[in-house]
Amino acid sequence: MGRGRTEIKRIENANQRQSTFYKRRDGLFKKARELSVLCDADLLLLLFSSSGKLYQYHSPSVPSAKELIERYESATQTKIWRDYIVERNAEIVNVEKLCDALERQLRFMKIDEGQEYSLPELSNLEHSLEMAISKVRVEMERKIGGQMNKLESMVRDRQQERYGLCDKLASVQTLKGIEANRYASSTPRLELRLGLN
Repeated sequence: MGRGRTEIKRIENANQRQSTFYKRRDGLFKKARELSVLCDADLLLLLFSSSGKLYQYHSPSVPSAKELIERYESATQTKIWRDYIVERNAEIVNVEKLCDALERQLRFMKIDEGQEYSLPELSNLEHSLEMAISKVRVEMERKIGGQMNKLESMVRDRQQERYGLCDKLASVQTLKGIEANRYASSTPRLELRLGLN
């Protein structure tokens, strides 16, 4: 008589979950070893527990997990394994070069009176300054244009408001005039005559 199938869902009891993890982990690693030996397959198995602890298995024919990862990268043309120290050092070198270039440019732009500058250096400085001035002018014109558009829009809005108010005032005055005429025509006139003859 066989066991019934268990439903695959998260085990709520922490002790039972831990126990099941260890049993299944051992079974998984056993199957990985069997697959590696029986089929002469190179494999890498990485497993992290819920607490973050790493468990790994790689085929005995492969000296390290790093070698298998590199083989995977070359087979799939993806980059998983990164040598962060090499990348960081390359980045540091690039930043240092950039800082040196910016410092040189800054010293150059200050023009030290005690230093001798060649004609080409002064020409380069003049060209750099002219480019900087043209960029500043373009940005200034853009900002001024934006402000002018905003102000023109405000003026148009106020004019529309004014036209609307003038129309309302004219209609109110027209209504008052009509009402005054109606009142005058409907009221009988009383003539008062004073007898001062």
